[in-house]
Amino acid sequence: METVTFDVNGMSCDGCVTNLVNALEAVDGVESVEAEVGSATVQHDGACNTKMSNAIIGAGFTLGNDFDWKDGSVWKKSAHNTKWCLIGCSIGEFGTLAYYSYSGITSDLELYSRMWYLFAILPLINGLATSVMLETAIMMRNQMDFRNALSTAFGMSFISMLMMEISMEITDLLFTGGELGLNYLAIPLMLIVGFITPWPYNYWRLKKHGKACH
Repeated sequence: METVTFDVNGMSCDGCVTNLVNALEAVDGVESVEAEVGSATVQHDGACNTKMSNAIIGAGFTLGNDFDWKDGSVWKKSAHNTKWCLIGCSIGEFGTLAYYSYSGITSDLELYSRMWYLFAILPLINGLATSVMLETAIMMRNQMDFRNALSTAFGMSFISMLMMEISMEITDLLFTGGELGLNYLAIPLMLIVGFITPWPYNYWRLKKHGKACH
């Protein structure tokens, strides 16, 4: 019986561990797998290292600790993670800004006054809240219990989400001239900017530390 340990990037939760174990156990010759976020130790009887490596890559992960910006699979996975963060953040931010426009509650605010900043922060807070709610629901669909799902959602990268929220709101403010509200012409650009701004950070976090934004 032989033992080999793989350094695995792109893992972020218990679901990733389960997927990795299932992929490796399907390789001929593998007897047992012990895995955690970032690594897998395999006991095998003559299993092919190349097949085991391919199984890890085929499950959506990458091998090794060396960092570079050329890993297509990590760009793809980080884009998927960023997409879900964007959807969650957009619900709260767009909803709050649309309410401002519909109700006119912010129309008389003095630009950059204390109250203006208070109302400007609220869409960011609501966006973070809806993102956490969405991620919690997604993880519960993947058979994670509510407590662990909520804890994992709160443990996501708030840096990434804040970058996303701030970049989208600044884009909207450029269209509205500083008035707090939603300019519907700005929505496509807000989504593009909101996706692109944190994407490289999410790649780095996933590639370097094996952590995803959800």
